[in-house]
Amino acid sequence: MRLKLVPENTKWDFFRTAKLTFGGSALAMVLSVIAFVVLGLNFGIDFKGGTTIRTESNSSVDVGAYRDALATLNLGDVTISEVFDPSFAAGKHVSQVRIQAQDDQESVTGDTILAVEAALQTVDPSITFPSVESVGPKVSGELVQTAVLSVVLAIAAVLVYIWLRFEWQFSVGAVAALVHDVVLTIGIFAALQIKFDLAIIAALLTIVGYSLNDTVVVFDRVRENLRKYKKLDLKEVLNLSINETLSRTVMTSVTTLLALISLFVLGGDVIRGFVFAMIWGVVVGTYSSVFVASNVLLMLGVKRDWSKSDATTGNQFGNVDA
Repeated sequence: MRLKLVPENTKWDFFRTAKLTFGGSALAMVLSVIAFVVLGLNFGIDFKGGTTIRTESNSSVDVGAYRDALATLNLGDVTISEVFDPSFAAGKHVSQVRIQAQDDQESVTGDTILAVEAALQTVDPSITFPSVESVGPKVSGELVQTAVLSVVLAIAAVLVYIWLRFEWQFSVGAVAALVHDVVLTIGIFAALQIKFDLAIIAALLTIVGYSLNDTVVVFDRVRENLRKYKKLDLKEVLNLSINETLSRTVMTSVTTLLALISLFVLGGDVIRGFVFAMIWGVVVGTYSSVFVASNVLLMLGVKRDWSKSDATTGNQFGNVDA
């Protein structure tokens, strides 16, 4: 007996409520932009500047005890993480304490650092502090620019890739889905004021790759069916292709979500923001592959003359393996 998340030979009409789904996506993007402009992002230390204190101890790192000891200092955004390295000697325990810049200062003041060290020594008297490093606003500003550039370049590369592999209409649909996913992810972080740091940028790039993979699977089946069913309308071909790949899409998304939800519940505070971004990205990425990319392709139309040997405009690299 096999578990089936999707019935076999489904014939659902995914475009019956196209105006509602596509309009809802457009509205969600507008609300996300408004949330970003009005509320802004809750930038972490990576983007606001701050100080990183490295600790070493002969005792195991107790992140919870460290956090409780620092809670009374009212330092704002504090991130504590244990550092693992195979080169460390046996019994050597290392952690990093990252503290956001206080009152728009270039870095955390010396008095604050001494207070942090004293608080941690009450938890572990053997603890030492071999290094203290600061990240100023200038470096943080450069990180913001680099992060934005990385996301834009990733989406631009997708545009070129899909254009070469399929046709330009497919590439516009795929990029529309990716922009939809990124904008909605940024919007939810702005609305909920979840800390936004470099780990979230990594999550955004991962979401771009996941959503693209989903979209390419659907588009590849669309291209096959366009050749196979030359007399079917484009809408019928799209519906057929989405139904044929639906089982794979749902199974991939559900299994990915099971792992992510486990990490969200059990992984701790350090990776919770990253995992939340991934969970949200998987949900909206799966949605956009079906309801955004395909809707854009349907609106733009696609050239149906696959029989001529010189029909290479826009899909001359269609048979390239990737």
